[in-house]
Amino acid sequence: MIELINISKTFNRGKPNEVNALHSIDLYVEIGEFLVIVGSNGSGKSTLLNVISGNIKPSSGTIALDGRDVTDRTDYQRSRYIARVFQNPLSGTAPDLSILDNFRLASLRTHGKGLTIGINEGFKYEVMEKLSLLEMGLEHKINQPMGTLSGGQRQAVTLLMGVMANCKILLLDEPTAALDPRSADIVMKMADKLTHDFNLTTVLITHNLKDAHTYGNRIIQMAEGRIINDVNEANKAKLAPTDLFGWFV
Repeated sequence: MIELINISKTFNRGKPNEVNALHSIDLYVEIGEFLVIVGSNGSGKSTLLNVISGNIKPSSGTIALDGRDVTDRTDYQRSRYIARVFQNPLSGTAPDLSILDNFRLASLRTHGKGLTIGINEGFKYEVMEKLSLLEMGLEHKINQPMGTLSGGQRQAVTLLMGVMANCKILLLDEPTAALDPRSADIVMKMADKLTHDFNLTTVLITHNLKDAHTYGNRIIQMAEGRIINDVNEANKAKLAPTDLFGWFV
């Protein structure tokens, strides 16, 4: 589903503050795989995610999503494939619009634009049904402005909106970093459930080594713009939490 071939990224090339953020990255992520990426600050994790999403264009190399070369496509041109949840709960939604309106915008993201019925009873029921999965009571508050929700509620709702858009790839950029433990647990369990239920290809960046150990069926470690550890599902199952801590010693 995701294929990166010889991807490199240099910022401020030729200047005194030149930074080589990625070095000849080769990475293949299969359909339905839940990949976890760990690494110290400055290791290249976020740059890699931004390259996949199209927010950053690589200096060299090729990117393919679902078998199609998207190297020169922008983030909005890749939106038919990708849903993304950011570290900041305020990102990725329209705070002044209702929960229902946000879902409607998300559902239209991957479709051609034209004249059509905006919201009907069937769509309302579908949104309420999905919100009930969160067990937060939000299915009874679909007309409430998105900006009035807590950070954990917004992150969980953003996950569901990605499914409404029939995305194939879910990018999670430290989605629980700003959340309290209970909200973080809800968001991660929901991400795991959606990945399995909808056969999504999920990429998670996290500094939480407990989550890195608990979730996903593959884990890679990055350092100085390179992949230095790549552990498949069978070997990840054998890892103890202390093994992951050992990577950073």
